[in-house]
Amino acid sequence: MSSELEAKRLELLDELVPNATMVAVILNRNFLDATKHLRNVEEAGRALGLSLRVLNASSERDIDAAFATLVQERAGALLVLADAFLFSRREQLVALAARHAIPAMYSYR
Repeated sequence: MSSELEAKRLELLDELVPNATMVAVILNRNFLDATKHLRNVEEAGRALGLSLRVLNASSERDIDAAFATLVQERAGALLVLADAFLFSRREQLVALAARHAIPAMYSYR
């Protein structure tokens, strides 16, 4: 059910940040269901007319690199897909989003 909720999270993010035309999506490609989650987000992004920039993060260093990319490309918002690794790095993700003032949507509280 989590993969179906990714599209809803993107829709909610679009409502909360209506001026964001490009949304960065962080996912861990090592996650078994990553492809399914991403497919749902891409379908929702097309329906909403959003440009998505998909960034892989399967290590702590990848997360830093993903943020450097999304800042450089001026993403208007960030969607972090559901994954145990990304959940374990939640403090790092939240701190980076706050430091760069990027509105973000997470799978978990």
